[in-house]
Amino acid sequence: MKKNRNNLLFILIVLILVSSGCGQKSKILQIKGSDTMVNMSQSMVEEFMRENPEASVAITGGGSGTGVAALISGTADIAQCSRNMTQHEIQMANERKVFPYEIPVAIDGIAVVVSPKNPISKLTMGQLSDIFSGKTTNWKVLGGPNSRIVALSRDRNSGTHAFFLEQVVKKGKKRSKDEFAKNVLMMPSTQAIVEEVSANPEAIGYIGLGYVNERTKLIAVAKDTGNPYVIPTVKSAASGMYPISRPLLFYTNGTPTREVKSFIDFALGKVGQKIVVDTGFVPLHKK
Repeated sequence: MKKNRNNLLFILIVLILVSSGCGQKSKILQIKGSDTMVNMSQSMVEEFMRENPEASVAITGGGSGTGVAALISGTADIAQCSRNMTQHEIQMANERKVFPYEIPVAIDGIAVVVSPKNPISKLTMGQLSDIFSGKTTNWKVLGGPNSRIVALSRDRNSGTHAFFLEQVVKKGKKRSKDEFAKNVLMMPSTQAIVEEVSANPEAIGYIGLGYVNERTKLIAVAKDTGNPYVIPTVKSAASGMYPISRPLLFYTNGTPTREVKSFIDFALGKVGQKIVVDTGFVPLHKK
């Protein structure tokens, strides 16, 4: 009888320790959203977990819209966004007792790219607007070969899509009726745009600065014909000279605390901002 009581006492102690989290890892921190940011954030997560072995962080892409939806539904602790949340999204969140808190983590220049076989090397914002809105459909109009233009865009769930639509296609004019043309191909990922542009001399697309490689050709962009044409680089994006730049953001439910705060502090710290640079983006604070 005494032995049974001792066994029951032992089991009770084990249950108390397990329920209190003794010897267990902290909760899994869920980060979801922007495909543009996913490589950068993945590198941050790996280094953060290396420095904090007790931490557990999971990260998935899917687009800024996916991240926002996950934050609102409570299935993400951090939504990573390459655009600002809309007023409608904030209202939806508030109705569900979620109060989005915006945290800039890096700056990105959106690079316009074509095939290395394409002779075009510079375009104005107006010319880009005409291409993606369907007003210009042949490269000959722009001084290139007599061939059709195959315009590529990220899909509508992408924050990069939303930003490019507002700042380039609509030229920053909210009341503009310009939209992406119906024949613009909506691509599921940035990598899909890279693959298509590198293989198709007629193609033109836009990608985050961190995805630029030798398989694509960068286009120098000018605000208009009276301004200089600027190649997208970390330096030109940081200085504001490159006209298609934007912040990369984290959103949390209210001011971050505990595990969420620890990761964000890391992302904004020295090591996190070095990762921003190493993955091809612009840090918040220049040295």
